[in-house]
Amino acid sequence: MSSVTLSVKDLKKKIGKKEIIKGISFELHEGEVFGFLGPNGAGKTTTIRMLVGLIKPTAGSISICGYDLKKDFSRAMRRMGCIVENPELYPYLSGWDNLAHFARMLEGITEARIREVTKLVGLTERIHDRVKTYSLGMRQRLGIAQALLGNPSVLILDEPTNGLDPAGIREMREFIRYLAEKEGLSVLVSSHLLSEIQLLCDRVAIISKGKVIKTDTVSVLLGNRERILWKLEPLGAGKKVLGSLTNIEVKEDGSILTEYSPDKAAAWNRQLVDAGVSVLEMNRKLPVLEDLFLELTGGDTID
Repeated sequence: MSSVTLSVKDLKKKIGKKEIIKGISFELHEGEVFGFLGPNGAGKTTTIRMLVGLIKPTAGSISICGYDLKKDFSRAMRRMGCIVENPELYPYLSGWDNLAHFARMLEGITEARIREVTKLVGLTERIHDRVKTYSLGMRQRLGIAQALLGNPSVLILDEPTNGLDPAGIREMREFIRYLAEKEGLSVLVSSHLLSEIQLLCDRVAIISKGKVIKTDTVSVLLGNRERILWKLEPLGAGKKVLGSLTNIEVKEDGSILTEYSPDKAAAWNRQLVDAGVSVLEMNRKLPVLEDLFLELTGGDTID
């Protein structure tokens, strides 16, 4: 197991009499991309703001590369880079001037480091152009370059693909994977694109009503969740036959979901036909994170 770069233990946040965050715990490891998902009002943004020092926890601890955020704030934050919501940039300045401006707020950031992060995010050819001429994807990359100036070990990206077209989303996904795999960063990504999190992340934490309700690798979370989707005519008779053979779930459109069992599927199909039921469709349905998310959160929408 790689070293722990971010440790969150029993984190709580109370505003007035209302407890927003109710004891969240998780860890990030070196070189992994960690997905952070939560339905609307679950406390995801509040948690991120505590992680980056924008608000103080009511209880619990946050440790970044072994430094306690409360006891050793400056040293802890030197290991953290972040973009919360959209990167804040000066559109009338060039990309280089933006980075130089932010570099002056940090200790020991040289022009060589600015050139290094510029190359890392793929903006060498456009770094001296004004930011107002950049595409949204280029602005996101410049924002990440800004977050990387201090050479952090942990990078937090809040909705990094927000507003990007499909090509830009794919490019951002590949770039984040590069940062983790080649640069060794721990990257925490929040996103409302569940399919993208499934493709991007090594592990995922799902938060609901101020608590983390599930944390694991994507493969483990989705393990043993393959299903068979059936479309049958007549539906009533089909439900009766399949229901006598296995557990079934009837969808709103009248299709039926059963467990995926390659050994049993052919036999079930024969029994349906023998009972006079027409099998209009029989498809293997691969597991997706969205299904698990909706199941765990009771159908809440994601923020």
